[in-house]
Amino acid sequence: MSETIKYQLDDDGIAILTIDIADRSMNVLTPEFMKDLDATIDRIAADDAVKGAIITSAKSSFIAGADLKELVGVFAKGLDANEIYEFAGKYSRLYRKLETCGKPFVAAINGTALGGGLELCLACHYRVALDNPKASIGLPEVKVGLLPGAGGTQRLPRIIGIRDSLPLMLEGSHLKPAKAVEMGICHELAADVDELMEKSRRWLLESGDPVAPWDKKGFRVPGGSGGMHPAVVQTFMAGNAMVAEKTQHNYPSPISIMSSVYEGTQLPMDKGLKIELQYFAKLLAGPVARNMIRTLFIDKGAADKLVRRPEGVPKSKVEKLGILGAGMMGAGIAYVSAYAGQQVVLLDRAIEDAEKGKAYSSGLLNKRVSRGRMSEDQAAAILERIHVTTDYADLEGCDLVIEAVFEDRGIKADVTAKTEAVIPETSIFASNTSTLPITGLAEASKRPDQFVGIHFFSPVDKMPLVEIILGEKTGDRAIAVALDYVQQIRKTPIVVRDSRGFYTSRVFGTYVKEGMELLAEGVKPALIENAAKMAGMPVGPLAVHDEVTIDLSYKIMMQTKKDLGDAFVASGADEVVRHFIEDLERKGKRFGAGFYDYPEGAKKHLWPGLAEEYPAAEQQPSVEDIQKRLLYIQALETARCMGEGVVPEAADADVGSILGWGFPPWTGGTLSLIETVGLPAFIAECEKLAERHGPRFSPPEWLRKQTSVR
Repeated sequence: MSETIKYQLDDDGIAILTIDIADRSMNVLTPEFMKDLDATIDRIAADDAVKGAIITSAKSSFIAGADLKELVGVFAKGLDANEIYEFAGKYSRLYRKLETCGKPFVAAINGTALGGGLELCLACHYRVALDNPKASIGLPEVKVGLLPGAGGTQRLPRIIGIRDSLPLMLEGSHLKPAKAVEMGICHELAADVDELMEKSRRWLLESGDPVAPWDKKGFRVPGGSGGMHPAVVQTFMAGNAMVAEKTQHNYPSPISIMSSVYEGTQLPMDKGLKIELQYFAKLLAGPVARNMIRTLFIDKGAADKLVRRPEGVPKSKVEKLGILGAGMMGAGIAYVSAYAGQQVVLLDRAIEDAEKGKAYSSGLLNKRVSRGRMSEDQAAAILERIHVTTDYADLEGCDLVIEAVFEDRGIKADVTAKTEAVIPETSIFASNTSTLPITGLAEASKRPDQFVGIHFFSPVDKMPLVEIILGEKTGDRAIAVALDYVQQIRKTPIVVRDSRGFYTSRVFGTYVKEGMELLAEGVKPALIENAAKMAGMPVGPLAVHDEVTIDLSYKIMMQTKKDLGDAFVASGADEVVRHFIEDLERKGKRFGAGFYDYPEGAKKHLWPGLAEEYPAAEQQPSVEDIQKRLLYIQALETARCMGEGVVPEAADADVGSILGWGFPPWTGGTLSLIETVGLPAFIAECEKLAERHGPRFSPPEWLRKQTSVR
């Protein structure tokens, strides 16, 4: 008796296999399902009364893919290469068994079919897709550092050709059902479920060919295959160039996809599947897939489900939100909140500034309308939710107020007092500060238990992370309300404890500072920037410093100097910041000049004057040495944050580093990088860096005591 597949045999001899994985909102490829499918194939093959079978789903989706937790479990088990090969091949072998069992199968795709779910469909002899606008069809394995390992790299090119299939696999694209039919991935489109089943039955009764095209004599891959075919050679040449540009060879999966398709499509199917399996098993055994699956899907998924939310606090919903400050951050917060359905009060000192903040939302909404992503009425309704004002009395009734004013403790204290005078006693007050400790800011509040940090990233409408910061007196309800709000606006939250710069700004700052240290040492600016991007950072440290403005760094430095007094020790990077602001008056991109020049109507470029201000040293470091310094300094600071309790959970450190400031996803995050390098090797290398470049590279005691950081 199958627990995951409902089996029905009708009077025409057609077996209906309805997939329904218990306790899952979407079907995934679990071990139980694979076992049941194996037994069902045997049953169908042995029963002469069965003419063919239709595979469909009891849920609104078909199959969303493999169970990623099971894949991550492979790493924890410490399997050897042969064991990983056997584990990886179970899907491929089962699908091939279905394909060659002697009975025709139709995939009645009633919803989303991704990864291994689509590969099951490709192994079926016919595919009918429901015209469901919410459904996605694709092979997105590249996004988790893998390749389609259950026949995807072999069957898809044999169905639609190498030229059309490669981009889908290399980019992990999702298609709508109609597009999948148009491309030839599916044979027919059905308007509703009844038509879906009727078309599936009709093919079985009228055609019902149980032999796949590639198992017939004389089959040729559409559009050609092999190294001598002109069109194919051109495709792989362009593909290799694209992969090199996009991945900088940090991600092995796109290269493995190219190799699997190139080699496998020149061979019979069974040999092609073995080629694919070899590449898949190698990826599954490597660290990149583990890093990406664990951090970007399992850990991020847990964060999205509010795994850090305090227990026992009732679920809340922000209906009315107050925002203090209509600058870039405040305007962005207003947009995402109004978009999520909240009534927003956007307050600034001058009504013109508040109106300008609202205009930011108007611009974003107009873009969506012009691109056909929403109607004018929908855009108008969202914009209507944003009320601009200079009057604090308008904040009355707000469930949550977020302060996004200048990084000045005095200004923040003033707006806190004015706000608390009018908002309900139950309201939560949050600061969007990026560096000033929440505990100190909460001193201006009469309700420090209801004071919390909610740190957004710029631009707010695009950046997925929100950092929740707990002051010494922040209560559970404030934490819960903040997390519930972040979930409302569909961002990913991490929870950290109070510290100067908290977690994200503190660690990100080491990246920017190390870039300036390199500059001060005479390393060529272009070498610094390019090495960073080759390591997988989205932007070089000098360019990103211009983006956040050198002026902001200067203000933070001066505030820190004021706070610490004699304990403040200036670094080489601090001197660069001082020089750029006080002597050169180059404050960053927003001011038109920084490490880069920003000519009107032309592409930005490194300021030529850097060569005079910081002459290039005769001996330049290697790209690898620069990359090591830029990445390791961030990992070290994360370890210090862990040791100090600033980041209580390693998963939050990794998720925050990738989503917050773009730490290379192939590493799995700052802590996973240490694990990938190997803890003893990482510590030894940092000790060498400390000898050459100073104590900032000295491994903290916490790190030396660990046996594992993840």
